[in-house]
Amino acid sequence: MRRCRGTDRRGSCPSSCTVADYWNKEVWVLGCGNVLFGDDGFGPGMVGYLREHFKIPDGVYLEDVGLSVREILFNAALAEKRPKLVVILDAMDRGRSPGDVFEVSIDELPEKKTDDFCMHTMASPNMLKDLAESGVEVRILACQVESIPEEVAPGLSPAVAAAMPAMCDLLTELVPSVGGDRD
Repeated sequence: MRRCRGTDRRGSCPSSCTVADYWNKEVWVLGCGNVLFGDDGFGPGMVGYLREHFKIPDGVYLEDVGLSVREILFNAALAEKRPKLVVILDAMDRGRSPGDVFEVSIDELPEKKTDDFCMHTMASPNMLKDLAESGVEVRILACQVESIPEEVAPGLSPAVAAAMPAMCDLLTELVPSVGGDRD
């Protein structure tokens, strides 16, 4: 996969930059979260788990976007060519049992998230709505966290780590081609 190597101080791509080929994929599966804060790293952990246990089809763009989902969604909202399906994998606290996996509708996301410096989960409801209104199917799959530490503490709790196979089952219901070739 070709990737953009980044931007300079002014935000411009250097001439040696190549464009990522995710624009040619019909399905985007984006793992969101901060691996430095415990269960918040579930989304990126899922991307690693999927890469380790599944053969990812050519039409699927699977990426650990960490805390950068806003930028990718913004680019997609402005692009002429968009994916058919965007799946967000993330960790959330919804008062469920730790490790529960579930789907969240865009309308269930709070408009503002003020209690967290990290905006990966809640900064994008409007962009997600815009994408959905433009014809892109948007699905948000989440895992109930056990806790998210206030200080740096990498690593998922046992309950959240154990939820990865269940999330794979939920994901393959949405994107059957992902589950077709388990390694």
